[in-house]
Amino acid sequence: MKTYVEIIRGLREDRDLKQYDIAEVVGTTQQHYSRYETGESEMPLRVLNALANHYGVSTDYILGRTDCKEGVAGLNNKVDAEQTLGKIASDILSLDASGRAFVLEAVYLQKLKQTCTKKKEAGGPRA
Repeated sequence: MKTYVEIIRGLREDRDLKQYDIAEVVGTTQQHYSRYETGESEMPLRVLNALANHYGVSTDYILGRTDCKEGVAGLNNKVDAEQTLGKIASDILSLDASGRAFVLEAVYLQKLKQTCTKKKEAGGPRA
């Protein structure tokens, strides 16, 4: 996993922004913001929150705790209106080991099916 200093620099560079631009967003100087990107200074929570809001990612993503940029709220928006990610996870975790294995196998098979369908539609080799 990447460190938060690598992540915040990458987020900024991916958008072709200067440290000065982000320093204005988080309410500090370019020099001070530079210290966050180099790891010389720890980021305060207010800066972490401002960066997450500015880039539209989760704070866990910035901290390197997950590869999922959207965070729980963003993922909930992608799930059926009747469900939440937490409810789905809770339902799966309430199953016994064989039930959880069945769900994971079903997900794997569905992903494989979609991959094969996309390749077939693109005229590529079948998996």
